[in-house]
Amino acid sequence: MFNAMNTDSSFRNLKVWQYAMALAEDLYRVTKTFPAEERFGLTSQLRRAAVSVPSNIGEGKRRKRQKALAHHLDIALGSQGELEVQLEIAKRVGLLKVADYERLQQQTEEIGRMLNGLISSIQDQSDD
Repeated sequence: MFNAMNTDSSFRNLKVWQYAMALAEDLYRVTKTFPAEERFGLTSQLRRAAVSVPSNIGEGKRRKRQKALAHHLDIALGSQGELEVQLEIAKRVGLLKVADYERLQQQTEEIGRMLNGLISSIQDQSDD
């Protein structure tokens, strides 16, 4: 059977993409409980940042050059940082339960570590 996609190079095989997708799903579930007046505020900001992380990983992985991949991973890392701040704000203003905050923050930090590691490995390869 013909397979047009090389699964070895698919973004879907990257653990960081899988974790980022799980975080986005979790965040969508949690933000459903936010008040309606936050729909265009923090709810939207959190969701956009969470969606941006796996989206940029996927887009970068589809690019042909390592430099482009590194650039998109850097954007994903920026969105991850944005998400950390927004989670902190949501906790401080009482929108997030402590247990939800701790779980989401832990997931977000782990994704940041993974992205940093992946970016470093790409940069190390380009130094060769």
